Amino acid sequence: MFTVTVTEAVDVTDAVKVLRLARADGSPLPGYPAGAHIDVTGPTGITRPYSLCGPPHDPGAYTIAVKREETSRGGSHALHDKTEPGTELRIGTPRQLFGLDLDASAHHLVAGGIGITPLLAMAYELLATGADFRLHYVARSRAEAAFADRLEESAFADRVVLHFGHGRETAIQALSDALTDLPASAHVYTCGPQGFMEQVAALAARSLPQDQIHSELFQAADQPDAAPGESFEVELDTGEVYTVPADKSIAEVLEDNGVPLDTSCREGICGTCVLRVLDGEPDHRDHCLTAKEKAAGDQIAACVSRSRSPRLVVELW
Repeated sequence: MFTVTVTEAVDVTDAVKVLRLARADGSPLPGYPAGAHIDVTGPTGITRPYSLCGPPHDPGAYTIAVKREETSRGGSHALHDKTEPGTELRIGTPRQLFGLDLDASAHHLVAGGIGITPLLAMAYELLATGADFRLHYVARSRAEAAFADRLEESAFADRVVLHFGHGRETAIQALSDALTDLPASAHVYTCGPQGFMEQVAALAARSLPQDQIHSELFQAADQPDAAPGESFEVELDTGEVYTVPADKSIAEVLEDNGVPLDTSCREGICGTCVLRVLDGEPDHRDHCLTAKEKAAGDQIAACVSRSRSPRLVVELW
């Protein structure tokens, strides 16, 4: 974590504020690939991940968009109400769980609502590399669409298709037409509400295998069928063994025993707490590892996932 200063704070819709963050001395920030996010600790001490939505080749500042979530614990409210130019925030270095496959022949970016943020950075990156891409942006209305003006004024405006105010069914039908008969080497990237992403993924799956369809969640999906599970043991590569009861996570047990572990979202979506698995079978309940990574069984999100085996041996990164 390091300190940055808010240099711009602009309300782009009634519910979305864009913050531009830079070092106080003007020195460059760590670079990042399109689709990356950072952890931001707000004025109330709550840490949440936010996608970087500016051009990745701009080392002078990071840009994030914060949606005011009425059901949040106060993190988004604080960033809306208690930040202005000059406010200092603590942030983490960029991490990528949602990236571009630059070997694809074509890229289809499909955003729903605030899900535009990582896809905007991807569009900047694809434009810079000369790749073939198209960006579809779905929102209930133009007034609720962050970055609508920026997209229409961008250097890639001719590759942007806006779907505003037509209702979900009409928008999905338009996307169905756009995602029909995709080239075998194309990739689809989607971000937005869970139900929206599921519909987009289903449309893309008519032409593409699952490993060419990418999505990113902003909040954990409900898992009504996910029982707490049995207690199990977690063993560190340094030899310590702790019991993880049914009502606690691996992360909570490690923290209770003074084991340093970085966490952020606590919902299995940001990837901050992922540990290497040396032995045992993880019971994956996260939304940050890919299907391929889960199948490999050598990583686990300590904040939500559990163990199918009596003992899980992990290595702190």
